Amino acid sequence: MPTERMPTERLLRWGLVAVAIGGLAAGLIASLASFSSFAHIAWTAGTLPVLVALAVSIVRDLAAGRMGVDAVAFVSMTAALVLGEPLAACVVAIMYAGGNVLEAIAVARAERDLGTLIDRAPRIAHRRTGEAVRDVPVDEVAIGDIVVVRAGEVVPVDGQPVGDTPAMLDESALTGEPLPVARKRGEEVRSGTVNAGETFEMRATATAGESTYAGIVRMVAAAQTAKAPFIRIADRFALLLLPATLLLAGGAWFFTGDPIRALAVLVASTPCPLILAAPVAFVAGVSQAARHGILVKGGGALEALARTHTVMFDKTGTLTVGGARLVAIETAPGESPDTVLRLAASLEQASHHVVAGAIVAAAGARDLALSFPEEVSESFGSGLTGRIDGETVCIGSQAMVFGTARPPDWAARAARRASWRSALVVFVAAGGRPVGALLLADELRRETPRAIQMLRTAGIARIMMVTGDRADAAETIGAALDLDAVLADRLPTDKVDAVATEQRLHPTLMVGDGLNDAPALAAAGVGVAMGARGASASSEAADVVILVDRLDRVSQAVGIARRATGIATQSIVAGMVLSGLAMGAAAAGWLSPVAAALVQEAIDVAVILNALRALGPGHRGLARLMKSEPPLEAQVLREEHAVLERSLDRLRAIADALDDADPAHAVALIADASRIVEEHVVEHERDDETSVYPTLTRHLADAHGLSAMSRAHREIQHLARLLARLAAGLEAQHVDRYLVRDAQRVIESVEALVRLHNAQEEDIYEHAVAA
Repeated sequence: MPTERMPTERLLRWGLVAVAIGGLAAGLIASLASFSSFAHIAWTAGTLPVLVALAVSIVRDLAAGRMGVDAVAFVSMTAALVLGEPLAACVVAIMYAGGNVLEAIAVARAERDLGTLIDRAPRIAHRRTGEAVRDVPVDEVAIGDIVVVRAGEVVPVDGQPVGDTPAMLDESALTGEPLPVARKRGEEVRSGTVNAGETFEMRATATAGESTYAGIVRMVAAAQTAKAPFIRIADRFALLLLPATLLLAGGAWFFTGDPIRALAVLVASTPCPLILAAPVAFVAGVSQAARHGILVKGGGALEALARTHTVMFDKTGTLTVGGARLVAIETAPGESPDTVLRLAASLEQASHHVVAGAIVAAAGARDLALSFPEEVSESFGSGLTGRIDGETVCIGSQAMVFGTARPPDWAARAARRASWRSALVVFVAAGGRPVGALLLADELRRETPRAIQMLRTAGIARIMMVTGDRADAAETIGAALDLDAVLADRLPTDKVDAVATEQRLHPTLMVGDGLNDAPALAAAGVGVAMGARGASASSEAADVVILVDRLDRVSQAVGIARRATGIATQSIVAGMVLSGLAMGAAAAGWLSPVAAALVQEAIDVAVILNALRALGPGHRGLARLMKSEPPLEAQVLREEHAVLERSLDRLRAIADALDDADPAHAVALIADASRIVEEHVVEHERDDETSVYPTLTRHLADAHGLSAMSRAHREIQHLARLLARLAAGLEAQHVDRYLVRDAQRVIESVEALVRLHNAQEEDIYEHAVAA
């Protein structure tokens, strides 16, 4: 239904119900005053406008090749007038017109979350030119303009902060994220978010029409106007329902000789449950999804989501974070990882290479103080050379840093580890000597394993990955996630063929985020776009857009769709069963036409109220899916683990350094490792036992569920004691290759166990506290 027709049709619905109620009231007054003829005229007058509107609707459906169940309501009103029962006809008219009004009210309530997005779209932007700030229409903002965003205002266009103070943004309206997010200089600020902090300035990176919010508004408009095939499920039953109703009414008339019984059957059969249940439940489901940052483009997409059997994922940017991330720092003997990263990031500030931003961001995350690079020269495809704090620094490929010389053992080890991890290795040299290497790779999203498990729990039978990446990298991720199939080295056209093949076998959902995913999304039964980074071509081609950068929203979307579809089906079945019972009672003579109309009206109200349940999360299982956003306690735990990661990185570096350390240096390294384990690792695990686990216990049905995690704590403490014994009183003359090997084994065991333990803790904590 076009958006501009909505107000007119809603006014018409209200007008029809007002006329019918007015006719009923006037007729009752006339009847009480013993003016029976005028009462019949009033009731007929209240019925005829509804009857005419219904006839127009039926003709329109027939012209479109549809046979709607509205015909049953038309027959019952017509029969009542013909048989001289205008009161029953008027009550049916009120029932039918009132049902349409109730549907409009319910749909309006359910659309509120979607409508809010459009209503809050900014119209004005504060553009700064020189020292002057002027209000201009948002459509006049050009790329590169400086825009001032005041406290509490909606960001008008996409941009990047230009000041030193981070912008604090409330992104809940777009993503469902409850907590404000800090966006620093150079990070993306999306239109439609709200400034939750002080006034800040940003540089526009897109015009209003091309910004994130404009794309969302367009998709919302499509979602509001799209129709689900399920919403017209009533039409599928029309050819069966109408003859069955006429047969039962005719049978009641034939066997009793009373045409009023036949009329009562017709009145009781008015199929409002079929007409009302599906649209209310589906719009409520779309609204529920919108609250969680999931934009479903109409009821058709929601119904298709509910039927999903197979889910296919793109890899880069979908299962993984997308783009390069620093995953490890390898150092030359005697060098510090932070020093290597600081030198590399300082020099990379002058580069536009794809990995430069990742290296600078990694240094920022460690709060490293960067220096301004000088005399920078860049060799495209090889690396950079420049001066940092007066020292010549070179960063780039193995050939650029080592030339034709044989790389030292530590560099060969770094290259080998990069190969194992399908990572890019960038070597760093300072003052003419190699000092380290940075390993950069695309890694799994933190929530990806949990998201895959949630899909299994939601009932998805088959999960696959289809990617253009190399087979070795793709299969490594596929094995880590226990996927059912991995299709690698696929071009966009190959992806389309793969999706189409699966779609022919079972209803298939495709999840992607890039421009090359758009054709595959369109080929799937349901295309889901990870659209948190903007309204790209994939978002336009998709049926569902995930507005928050979290993969677990896919399982939420499936859960919401299945619940809404289940409620719609339940409402239809329950409503029609109740209507069938009312028809039987009418055929037996237990209900008069007026009483049958009133009973049917009560059924309609019950059906609508039941359909509105789709606005809520429902039972515990789906409610848990709805709460997949990590609670504050889980975020704090994650931040503590991020700090602990630095200590674990240092332990890994110590274990590597022991390979070539002389006895005196080995003593110092082992002592340093023991100190780190005791002061940082063991202390963290003790804090878990005293503060974190008691909190978890309150959320778990079985307090023994944490016994395995506590067992890991005891193992970590045991390894810490072993390392402390090795380090206690250790002198250079005691050091041999066997002692070094034992120390390495303990240090590496602690590092590996703690990393795995932290990941398990985060998963359990988020799951338990969100439940």
